[in-house]
Amino acid sequence: MKIKFKLNLVLGLLFGLTLLLSAVCLVYVSILKSDTEKILADNYISLEYGKKMLLALEENTPESLKELEANLRLQEKNITEPLEGEATKALRQEVDTYKNEGLIKEKQDGIRKEIYQILEVNMDAIRRKGEEASLSARSAYLWIGMTGTCCILIAFTLLLNLPSNIGNPISDLTRSIREIAAGNYSERVHHDDLAEFGELAASFNTMAERLEEYKQSNVAKLMMEKKRIETLINNMHDPVLGLDEQGRFLFLNNEALRITALKPENVLGKTFPEVALHNDLIRTLVQDLTTGGSEKESRPIHIFADGKESYFTKEIIPILVTPAAEEQPRLVGNVILLQNITRFKELDVAKTHFIATISHELKTPIASMKMSLQLLENEKIGHINPEQKQLIHSVHEDAERLLKITSELLNLSQVETGNIQLTIQPSDPSEILQYAIQANRAQAEQKGIKLEVQMENPVPAVQADSEKTAWILTNLISNAIRYSFENSTVLLKVWQENGQVLFSVKDNGPGIEPSYHNRIFDRYFRVPGSQKEGSGLGLAISKEFIEAQGGTIRVDSSPGNGSTFTLSLKA
Repeated sequence: MKIKFKLNLVLGLLFGLTLLLSAVCLVYVSILKSDTEKILADNYISLEYGKKMLLALEENTPESLKELEANLRLQEKNITEPLEGEATKALRQEVDTYKNEGLIKEKQDGIRKEIYQILEVNMDAIRRKGEEASLSARSAYLWIGMTGTCCILIAFTLLLNLPSNIGNPISDLTRSIREIAAGNYSERVHHDDLAEFGELAASFNTMAERLEEYKQSNVAKLMMEKKRIETLINNMHDPVLGLDEQGRFLFLNNEALRITALKPENVLGKTFPEVALHNDLIRTLVQDLTTGGSEKESRPIHIFADGKESYFTKEIIPILVTPAAEEQPRLVGNVILLQNITRFKELDVAKTHFIATISHELKTPIASMKMSLQLLENEKIGHINPEQKQLIHSVHEDAERLLKITSELLNLSQVETGNIQLTIQPSDPSEILQYAIQANRAQAEQKGIKLEVQMENPVPAVQADSEKTAWILTNLISNAIRYSFENSTVLLKVWQENGQVLFSVKDNGPGIEPSYHNRIFDRYFRVPGSQKEGSGLGLAISKEFIEAQGGTIRVDSSPGNGSTFTLSLKA
């Protein structure tokens, strides 16, 4: 029996049982609903009319008589029981007599008697219909319970049998397939069912037999491995070249052939000096083989192929094998791997140009804003109140912050494009330091921070760009003031050591965790948890500027002990 037919049969049976149970429930719910509606629609309403008529009779006024007459007419239209009609007619006669004789109170007893008779007839009907509803409910419980029990028994039987009928063959197949996948090609799947499982078992057995035949042949195995490796290399999107220990080309994948404009028959089996003689790109790629280098080349390789420019990074990977009975590895070849970074290069150039353009365009309106603020602060234009002064001061601070950020972005774009213009010449360290101090003096006075200077005497001149070095010190002192506590001291030191002139800036701030020391010079990085403002570019640009001058910068810090930034330049 097919699995699909089994599942359809079981699901169809469950669907039929569900329909049967639903139908039984709906039938008996409908019966109970009908019995309830009869009680409410027929008898309960009559009880309401009788109650209202008794209340109207008690008041014994012309208005209550109208109420009595209105409810009586409604009762005459709602006669549902055999004895209810006679009692209603008698009530009508008593009411007419009561009205004709001038509302004599002694005639009310007859009316009450007939009303009570109507109420009693309807109460008897309610009791009788309630018993009928109870019988219907008991019958519903019985039939629904029997039907539900049958459904549960059938479903439980299917639950016990169906999963094992389908799952056990699948488990057997899975176990046998794992054995075959592990290389045990002598394993066979045994299943006598002629349905899908039997066909699947037969197919796997055939596959296992053929794999076992291939396994017996070492040549077939080696060829299969060779085909697999060749397919893998040829489908790589990056160029890959392989050479043996003699420098002969063993393989070039399709991407390598494309960028070198070579054909396999013109390169495979030949040494790289022979090929490099007629191909400049091969000469560039293999020029480092004599050094046995394995590190990635730092500068990208510019390649023009298929009518477009591309950029690649090169990595030479030596293949070392330790032969049997030997301890030292032996070089058996090299693999040259090129990684296409054209997309990243284009994005980096576009980003750098965008930053430079935006920063340059922003400087003009920011300068205009600062000029306008200065005019606003001039009382010759008009008097401003203290609140307006505070607002102007806030806008002035924001403009200064924007100007600083745009300047940092312009400096960053110079660094990234390699257009740093340096004028390195002998410079006086004291003048550089004094310029940086003057630039930050106002900021220090606002927080009550003292700038203490310790300088050896004499200190030789430094080989540096004084403007860029002053910018670095200004940035370091500004950071030290920003992160130091109020009314503290920032220590500035200058001294000579081993042919170097060193500048250090020590603050009294919260300090930096050692795990972040290597990252604070990264672009846009800020120490987690820091609430201070900043773009995260100042230290990165400082590092680029100082290294472009042949110097170094480092940080020494620990939590709670402040931070010390030290830069060194040649004396």
